[in-house]
Amino acid sequence: MGKCLALKDECEVCGQKMKSESNNGGGINYALTMMLFFLNLLWYWPIFGLSYKDNSVYYYLITSTLVVVLLQPWLMRLSRMLYLYMYVSYGTTRRITVPD
Repeated sequence: MGKCLALKDECEVCGQKMKSESNNGGGINYALTMMLFFLNLLWYWPIFGLSYKDNSVYYYLITSTLVVVLLQPWLMRLSRMLYLYMYVSYGTTRRITVPD
């Protein structure tokens, strides 16, 4: 679980610095989490229904929270990867290293 945010210091192909501590990964992670709550609503509502008259809203929240907690390591990794794709500019020169 501690390796879900593991990232190499630089790209093996081009030498681009990969670790940027001032990133927006937390905001992207929040957006992915809210998107997952909404997607859970899309499948939960037609199957089980939601009503304030019974406890179905609470069941939906518990189910969605469990799904988000179980997928959190992958969501954190995906948010960092999306941050790198969207906000890190890559150089035009490439340094190719061939392993021995």
